[in-house]
Amino acid sequence: MKRLFILTMVLLGAMAYPVETEGCTNLIVGKKASVDGSVICTYNCDGFGYAASLTYSPAGMHAAGEMINVRNWFSPKKDNMLIPQVPYTYGVMGLMNDHQVSIVETTWGGREELRNKEGWLGYFTLMQIALQRAATAREAIAVMHQLVQEYGYNDTGESFAVCDKDEAWIMELIGKGEGRKGAVWVARRVPDDCITAYANSSRIRKFPQAKKIDKKLGFYVVENECMYSPDVISFAREMGYFNGEDKDFSFREAYGPMNFTTIRYCEARVWSFFRHHYDKAVIDSYLPFIDGKMEICDELPLWIKPEKPVSVRDIMNDMRDHYEGTALDMTADISAGPWGSPYRHQSINLYTSDSTKLFRERPIGCQQSAMTMVCQMRDWLPDEVGGVTYFNLDDATMVAYVPVYCGNTYVPEPFRRENNNIMEFSTESAFWMNNFVANMIYPRWSAMIPDLLEAQKELEDFYAEDQKKVEEACAKMTRNERVDFLNHKTEKYTDMMMKRWDKLARLLIVKHNDQTMQPSKDGVVVPGRRTAPQYSPVFNDAIKKHTGDRYVMPKD
Repeated sequence: MKRLFILTMVLLGAMAYPVETEGCTNLIVGKKASVDGSVICTYNCDGFGYAASLTYSPAGMHAAGEMINVRNWFSPKKDNMLIPQVPYTYGVMGLMNDHQVSIVETTWGGREELRNKEGWLGYFTLMQIALQRAATAREAIAVMHQLVQEYGYNDTGESFAVCDKDEAWIMELIGKGEGRKGAVWVARRVPDDCITAYANSSRIRKFPQAKKIDKKLGFYVVENECMYSPDVISFAREMGYFNGEDKDFSFREAYGPMNFTTIRYCEARVWSFFRHHYDKAVIDSYLPFIDGKMEICDELPLWIKPEKPVSVRDIMNDMRDHYEGTALDMTADISAGPWGSPYRHQSINLYTSDSTKLFRERPIGCQQSAMTMVCQMRDWLPDEVGGVTYFNLDDATMVAYVPVYCGNTYVPEPFRRENNNIMEFSTESAFWMNNFVANMIYPRWSAMIPDLLEAQKELEDFYAEDQKKVEEACAKMTRNERVDFLNHKTEKYTDMMMKRWDKLARLLIVKHNDQTMQPSKDGVVVPGRRTAPQYSPVFNDAIKKHTGDRYVMPKD
C-alpha cells in the first residue's frame, strides 16, 4: 500500500508565509573570512502580519511508493500535487539540516512575465525539500535544479545562500513563464576568504562559463567556481533580454535589472554591511550608485575580502544595522523624531503637503521582521554541535539570539508555532514577548534602548561563553547523548531569554513611567531622583526653525 506524506507550507510553519518584495536580508561569510573557520549565513525574514516560528522535520527512512504533496501558498491547486519521496530524508531544524547544510533566501522579483503559476514549487518548498535530501551545499543546488525541471517553479526571482560546513554558495533563480517548467539560474561559490550579502536584488552579473554541460547533473559546472542551468543564456536570447556574445552575458541585466528603488531599498543594505568590514572610504566611493547615479557607478562588488576576520557576534550586530555612522544614518535628521529613532512608520513612500513624493530608508534591521537567524557551520566538530542556528522571533535589533543546535530534535515551547498566534498575545510566546518590549521602545528610542542593549548583551555574552563548555562536553558523548544534552541546553537558553525579557518589560514600564526616567542597576529600578530624558538636538533645532520665537524663553 502506498503511503502519502503531506509536505505543506502550513505544516512547515509560519516561516513559509509570503513576505513583501523589499523583504529579507542574507549575509554570507566564507570559512577563511571568519575568526574560527566557520561558514556563516544569516536570515532576517521580513514581512508584516505573521510570526515565523521555529520548525523541525525529523530524519527518516521511507518505503518504496511513498509520495509527498507539495502544496504551498502559491500552488495552482490544493492537493494531488504528488512527487515521489526519497528512501532517506535528513532531519531539518529551522533552515539547517543534520549535515550542517543551511539554505536561506531573499526575493528580488525580476521579470513578472517569467512567473509560471502552474508550477508546483515555491521557493520555500524548494528549500525544505533540498534540505531534507542534500548532504552538501552542492548537492542541494543539484536537487533544486532537478526539482524545478521536473515539477516547475511558481515564484518570482529568488536568491538563495546555500552553505555547508566547508563552502558557501550564492544562487539566483527565476522561472520561465506560463506553460514552461524549469527555471534559469546561476550559482557562484563565495571565495573562502570573502564575505557577501543579498537584500532583495539580483547581484550576479557575468560569471565563469564552461565549454561542456555535465551530462550527469544536467547543467554546466566550472569546478569550484560556478554552476548554471543549461539554457540560462539561450533563454534570455529567446525572450529578447540579451543579444550579445555569451562571454558578455549578465544574469542581473537579463533577469533582474536595476532601478533606483532596487538600489536604495536593497543594494544599500549590502553597501552598509561591506562598510562594516572594509575601508570605509573605499566603500563610500560607491555612494553614487546608492544614490541611483548608475551613469557614474553601476554595481557594488559581488563580494569583498574583509580587513580582518569576522565573528558570529560581528554578524549578529550587522543584522541590527540601520546605517548608523553613514551618509544614510537614520538617527541623524529630523525624520528620526524627538528620540533619534532609526525606525520609520510605514509606508515606504510618503508625500509632502505640495504632493512631493518622498522615500524612507530601508535598513537591515526593521520592525517587520518575523524572525531572525544566524547560522554557523563548523567542520571540526561533530555535526550535532558543529551547526548552530542563533534564532529568535521578531526584529534582530530588539532580541537576543538563542543557540539552537543542528542536533536538536525538539523545538522549545516559546518558539513553537502553536504558541505564537499572531492574533492573540501570550507571555508564553517569544514573538509576543519580544514585540511587547520592542513596541515600548520604538516610540522612545534614545531613552529606552540602553536597557534593552544591557539585557541583550547579558544573554549573548553568557551564551557565547557557555559554548566552550558545551563543545567540550559534547566531545566526550555518543551521538544520542549529544542530542539529548543539546535539546536540554537550547530549552534552558530559551527559558533564560523569556525570563530576562519578562524582567526587561517590567523594568521599562516602571523605570520610564510617565515619560520620565528612574535610576536602575542590573535590570532593576533603584531609589533615586527621576529625570526627564531630553529630545535630540536636531529635533529641538527643528522646533525652533518651524515655530520661530514662540517657545523662546525670555531673558531675565
